Amino acid sequence: MTHHNVAVVGAGLSGLTLARVLHRHGVDAAVYEQEPSRHTRAQGGMLDIHDDTGAVALHAAGLHDEFRALVLPKGQETRVLDRHGVVHLAEQDDGTGDRPEIDRGHLRDLLLDALPAGTVRWGARVRTAQRIGDHHEVTLADGTTFSTDLLVGADGAWSRIRPLVSPATPAYTGVSFVELDLPDADARHPAAAALVGGGMMFALGAGQGFLAHRESGGDVHVYAALTVPEEWIAGVDFADTAAAKAVLLDRFADWDASLRAVIADAEGDLVPRPIHALPVGHRWDHVPGVTLLGDAAHLMSPFAGEGANLAMLDGAGLGLALAAHPGDPDEAVTAYETALFPRGESSAAASAAGQAACFRDDAPQGLLDLFAAHR
Repeated sequence: MTHHNVAVVGAGLSGLTLARVLHRHGVDAAVYEQEPSRHTRAQGGMLDIHDDTGAVALHAAGLHDEFRALVLPKGQETRVLDRHGVVHLAEQDDGTGDRPEIDRGHLRDLLLDALPAGTVRWGARVRTAQRIGDHHEVTLADGTTFSTDLLVGADGAWSRIRPLVSPATPAYTGVSFVELDLPDADARHPAAAALVGGGMMFALGAGQGFLAHRESGGDVHVYAALTVPEEWIAGVDFADTAAAKAVLLDRFADWDASLRAVIADAEGDLVPRPIHALPVGHRWDHVPGVTLLGDAAHLMSPFAGEGANLAMLDGAGLGLALAAHPGDPDEAVTAYETALFPRGESSAAASAAGQAACFRDDAPQGLLDLFAAHR
């Protein structure tokens, strides 16, 4: 049986940041990822990296300069509209903002390329994880096993490692997204491209709206957001794109034609995304030899833009703690969790408040108020 001092389950941003920080400090970590390869699927849209969280993690990883070279020009442009298409806020990106945008896939590649070959074991789906004596033992779907002094669950919302420390499971937040794509927007969808601008656009009304952003290749990615019961998604046949569009257009029947056109003109599949979150303030009593990072620890809705940033900060924080306490991973994890819990609670509360603000009856005023407070 293979044994590791540190084993990380999940090659997302949190797990890779941890592995990179440990590597910089001469500590080996093995990362187990269920996807067959780094190219198995697209990694999602754009991320805004915050100066006080994600950027701190990138500095700890020694990759901040490389990150800056990948930032999307004009990516911090922000537009806020109401359901009639009236623009209430239009902020330009003058290059001085504290939330530069990067393609999530490019960021993941940056982290992967900064690790020694073989750090990530691809196609490794966890079947069971349990405490055996003074270490944890993990069995993979192919029947192989490994043991580790420190097991780190960086495996996302539906973590297989979380039950070792907490019985909590994610709950539906009341909001569902439907993802839409407008490829090569300037050439093929110029009206939508002008509507969205160079960065992020919010078009909000009571209980629903659109969140759209530019991607690094010139595409526009859109989330149609709906406050609906969780079972609503199951009642829509998303395999029939035309039928799904008709259902979605009906939900936005009284919205401006320019916004409805985003649905009508979308290319490719419509992808449903029910939004789930762990309880605000999720924490656990310290369990020797195991801990959690990112969504496994504090899954939240995306309405504060903190999920990926905190995930990276988690990875950097645990990596630095382990480097500072060589030979005593339990002390390192205790120090890491002491910082993890309050910052996770604060951001999760802000995310829940942001979700409520976005879809108030007087939308988009709630979001405008949040932006004003941030400024």
